[in-house]
Amino acid sequence: MTYLPYGKTASGPWSVEITPSLAGWTYSGLRIADLTDAPISFDTGEEELLVLPLAGSCTVTIPGDLFVLNGRSSVFDGPSDFAYIPISTHVTLEGSGRIALPSARATRALAPRYVAAAEVSVEIRGAGQATRQVNNFCSPDAFDGCDKLMAVEVLTPDGNWSSYPPHKHDTPNPGEAVLEEIYYFEVADQGIGYQRVYSSERGQIDTLAEVSSGDVVLVPYGYHGPSMAAPGYDLYYLNVLAGPAEQRSMAFCDDPRHAWIRASWDGRPIDPRLPFGRTP
Repeated sequence: MTYLPYGKTASGPWSVEITPSLAGWTYSGLRIADLTDAPISFDTGEEELLVLPLAGSCTVTIPGDLFVLNGRSSVFDGPSDFAYIPISTHVTLEGSGRIALPSARATRALAPRYVAAAEVSVEIRGAGQATRQVNNFCSPDAFDGCDKLMAVEVLTPDGNWSSYPPHKHDTPNPGEAVLEEIYYFEVADQGIGYQRVYSSERGQIDTLAEVSSGDVVLVPYGYHGPSMAAPGYDLYYLNVLAGPAEQRSMAFCDDPRHAWIRASWDGRPIDPRLPFGRTP
């Protein structure tokens, strides 16, 4: 199953819990915590992870460190600060709000780290109705403190398409990385969006999911996109990616039927509604 509606994977303190074993793959994972008054404590085990406030704020306590994450009121209010937590670490989260913990199975124990929201790179991609915003908080070029884990946030104004043209990360070659990818969605004003995933040479897959806040789409292989923001509802998704390569890379291959679309953006204006939250 590639589409997981909100609540389908709830477990213990987690409103969303995607483990590699649940997804049927090897590396990528995601948990969402809805913090209230009670702290949440756990061990990272063989997973490195990020603590990323989606709405609200929290403190992250690990042996020898305390990180204060001021967060944001919603995912549409600009990037958030975040913390990186390595494998084999005991963690306690305290605060109030919705907190994402994207993760990946890793082998190297790297140093914990705090990154301020002001340091997060904001990129505008595409043009016209394919304009979208990417918060590159944990892309390979923006953050080098991970072993396997990569993550970005994508924000799409209502009526626009993102993750477009459709692309894939499933065949090892110099221009494409093999990755397991998670899409976690939030939609403004309790709205809806749509996500497409379809077959590639790697295998058969056929998903067209109507998504709302808290829903997840898994991409084990195949072309994915477009991500469609319905008119009237801005769309957010958190992408979590990890794979077997020694070098972290988000390299992709466009569906050759639609690759020409990138060149069509040349000279076209970007959507003036972007960026959300702050200037790129």
